[in-house]
Amino acid sequence: MKPRIYEYEGCSTCRKALKFLDARGVAYERVPIVATPPSKAELKAMLAFAGDVRRLFNTSGLMYRELKIGDKLKAGMGEGEALDLLARHGKLVKRPFVLLKDRGLLGFKEDEWKSAF
Repeated sequence: MKPRIYEYEGCSTCRKALKFLDARGVAYERVPIVATPPSKAELKAMLAFAGDVRRLFNTSGLMYRELKIGDKLKAGMGEGEALDLLARHGKLVKRPFVLLKDRGLLGFKEDEWKSAF
């Protein structure tokens, strides 16, 4: 089964990740994260790997800043509310976002991707 790579076409980090996979001959399914954000179940699975809901957010994104998500998280935004927001707004999700059987990958860190693929 091909891994699903949630990505944003305008994201340079996503382009690096896809280029990395292409160079290694890895087959994958591209999923446009804005049009089709990860489901709440996928976000919960990633949270189990990430350990902290804050790691799931794209903290450098405009929407993150406009909605003052950082302040809301500090003020005690619950996990459920955070996951609901992420499932509705793909631009809030750190990308690329990849769930594998044994791990989750958020962003592109070449060493992590080398060990995963």
